[in-house]
Amino acid sequence: MSSATVEKIDTAKPGVPLGRLVKVELRKMFDTRSGFWLMMSIGILAALATLGVILFAPDDIISYNSFGTAVGVPMAILLPVIAILSVTGEWSQRTGLITFTLVPHRGQVIWAKLIASVLVGVVSMFIAFAIGALGNVVGAAVNGVSTDWDVSLRQMFVIIFANVLGLLVGFMLGVLIRNTPGAIVGYFVYSFVLPGIFGALAAFVGWFKDLQPWVDFGFAQTPLFDGSSPTAEQWAQLGVSSLPWLVIPLAFGIWSVLRSEVK
Repeated sequence: MSSATVEKIDTAKPGVPLGRLVKVELRKMFDTRSGFWLMMSIGILAALATLGVILFAPDDIISYNSFGTAVGVPMAILLPVIAILSVTGEWSQRTGLITFTLVPHRGQVIWAKLIASVLVGVVSMFIAFAIGALGNVVGAAVNGVSTDWDVSLRQMFVIIFANVLGLLVGFMLGVLIRNTPGAIVGYFVYSFVLPGIFGALAAFVGWFKDLQPWVDFGFAQTPLFDGSSPTAEQWAQLGVSSLPWLVIPLAFGIWSVLRSEVK
């Protein structure tokens, strides 16, 4: 009777490095046909927005800020969707069991997805700025006006930060709902329905108007996009309003992912 050899697992060995997991998550974003064209659509829409400003904008508003605003609209919509898909793909495509079996440390996988999403968002914003800069030069030449670089480096970083916040909202909805259609619908409700409700309350309820910047996360983000430098009070309003609408739901979503059963 032969005895089976039992191999002990060496728990002292390090797991899969976080950097390798980030590379895997980045590759997963581009590997599928839908993911590839979603990434390509960022550059395509940025180019179309730039072309639209060149062709149709009046001469007196041809400036870098105009191109940046035009390019920023599709960025603000697409980047959160990319973050949602990076998370919900494990559940929608039923690959979560394989992923979390190969890498049992779920927290590390979630961190890799978050880092990969933020990297894609930041790189996409720099590409958008480059396209906007090219459009500003071409637009000024075509329309016969002087080139106006009316966006400072500080404002560029504030705009990048604002878009990363939007991306984090998408990521939060992804870990919270873990279903692609549901999370995308939730994002559009979050971004377009709730601001309308809060705006109506501020218009018709006097005491809520002063309270709105402290409880309306979307409204608190407005100074990040209007080209001005937010004040200390506006940064405080952004931080306070982010707690119930971003930080707490994100923490709960990650906690539920770590504890939920993957099928």
